[in-house]
Amino acid sequence: MSDPADEHVDWELARRIAVRVAGTEPLYQSYLAEPLRQDFARFVPVAAELVAIETGLETPGEAHAEVIDRTGWIDANIAAFRRLLQPLLGAAAGADGAAATSRATQTLGAVELGAVLGWMSKRVLGQYDLLWASDDDTATAGGSAGATGDTVYFVGPNILVTEKRYAFVPAQFRLWLALHELTHRSQFTGVPWLRPHFLQLVNGLVDEAQPDPERMREGLRSLMSLRRSSSGQDGRNGQDLLGEGGLAAVFATDQQRELIAQVGGMMSLVEGHGDVTMARAARGHIPDADRFAVVMHHRRRNVRGMARLIQRLLGIEAKLAQYQAGEDFIARIEAERGPRAVDRIWERVEHLPSMAEIRDPRAWLERVPAA
Repeated sequence: MSDPADEHVDWELARRIAVRVAGTEPLYQSYLAEPLRQDFARFVPVAAELVAIETGLETPGEAHAEVIDRTGWIDANIAAFRRLLQPLLGAAAGADGAAATSRATQTLGAVELGAVLGWMSKRVLGQYDLLWASDDDTATAGGSAGATGDTVYFVGPNILVTEKRYAFVPAQFRLWLALHELTHRSQFTGVPWLRPHFLQLVNGLVDEAQPDPERMREGLRSLMSLRRSSSGQDGRNGQDLLGEGGLAAVFATDQQRELIAQVGGMMSLVEGHGDVTMARAARGHIPDADRFAVVMHHRRRNVRGMARLIQRLLGIEAKLAQYQAGEDFIARIEAERGPRAVDRIWERVEHLPSMAEIRDPRAWLERVPAA
């Protein structure tokens, strides 16, 4: 039986475009690749121990480090998209009685997806395996075996380029990256309800993703009105929505925006907690940690031209602002309730802050009593 997702999206075309956009990196094709793999195999267990001491979260088993190239990252994400979208696309095919969309629609979707994945594959340094593999998967990105959904991926070419560009000490920078990704692993495996809740929100967004021509027209009208007037402050204004979540927010329904806000609040907390934990766990172990943080913050923020536009349209710019808000939220609740105040949130899903509470920590402090 054919996969419904295959009948709606030309995945192979998307992959070819993404790989072409991604390009190759000579540094990763040199003798530098093997030491990179050895370092992460060595540093991931060290990072896991440092993070456990800092957070107090107990994580099952051992993390598996996988160093991949850009093509491996693209393949992993395409596999995740196919798995995530299969129920939606299967339902769409059954609803209209058609097994496939038009070839033109398939091609357009593949070009868009391929271009985005190719562009992002040149910027990502590491990623914790949260969506890429389900519990019963037995293959990791790029086709290597041995991981079952608890893998930390590092994109080798991008790490080597970054180290060279900023003259980073490789051993220190690699341990620093491992701390960040292992913090995310500790969150999603050490807090029993966090991963299921996140996947529930993501699945909710997928379930709500029904094409609506009227919504598309309304979103386009919002963007066009933005060009005629920049003074509007209405929450439905195109500029505000674009800043909140990129094009996804502009074309979203009210229900979708609510889900986007829930995901945004959760990820703001997760990323803010990740940055705080990484900084603290690095003390006494990574002398250049403060410099890494400053340089990488500047790298994310100081984007110009077409790259800036792409980040804004994809909602990446909005996410960066949310992540900073998450770090500020952690600082505020710790100032009120002391170190590890975030532990109160890990107790139950109802303690998760909303996006509004991330921006106004006092509201969360008033809603959730101290332990």
